[in-house]
Amino acid sequence: MKVVAIANQKGGVGKTTTALNLSAALALRGQRVLLIDLDPQANCTSGLGIEPPEDSSMYSVLIGEKTVHDQILETGRENLWLVPSEMDLAGVEIELARSDDHLTRLRRILQALKPNDLFDYCILDTPPSLGVLMTSALAAADEIVIPLQCEWFGLEGLAKIVHVIDQIRSSDANPDIRLEGIIMTMYDGRTLLSRQVVEEVAKFFPEQMYKAVVPRTIRIGEAPSHGKTIFEHDPTGIGAQAYGAVGDEFLIRRAAVGPLLAKH
Repeated sequence: MKVVAIANQKGGVGKTTTALNLSAALALRGQRVLLIDLDPQANCTSGLGIEPPEDSSMYSVLIGEKTVHDQILETGRENLWLVPSEMDLAGVEIELARSDDHLTRLRRILQALKPNDLFDYCILDTPPSLGVLMTSALAAADEIVIPLQCEWFGLEGLAKIVHVIDQIRSSDANPDIRLEGIIMTMYDGRTLLSRQVVEEVAKFFPEQMYKAVVPRTIRIGEAPSHGKTIFEHDPTGIGAQAYGAVGDEFLIRRAAVGPLLAKH
């Protein structure tokens, strides 16, 4: 099981939308996916149309009262499971900050899932902040995928999150963490700005930037309000095509990395 954090400390960049629809794309391609909603706003949870029972988030797991297995819910979609979120999860920030192992606790919890071989991927939807939940997710992840809005402020946010990843790596909390990819979101090919931002990212992160880009479309924004993924809400639209292409590229990139790593 690979743990993949979908991370960007800047809000409004399509982070939760990407976590949700990438997970759905992988599930549709036969991958067994556990989606963990680590954002107390619980948008990933509501975006799947799920009203979880009380005390079903990672809060109880992180404070040692329950296991991850206790909190896993069926989503009604084949190959896709969810650990939901709730507002109480915000309180765990304070409790974790007091502990000496706040950076590594989530990593240890998720490591325990790996030998069971129940899932191919664990996708972490992180909050739009640089608090304890976000840094814990980065420390727990094997790989980081950054959704990046096609605006100049997005480039500033990219520099910050890359710096935080470097800090996590150098702190020994997760020395093997890898920036796997950058997914350009809210792309509008009619504007010079979108094209320029894509060119800038491609210049500095040529290997990390996905070729598939996610367009700015109202259908992608509508889907969560109906409790649906883009594949359920508008299966033939450009949004579904885009996230389908992202899912394909996600798997192709890992197939390419596998043999390369085996040589070393």
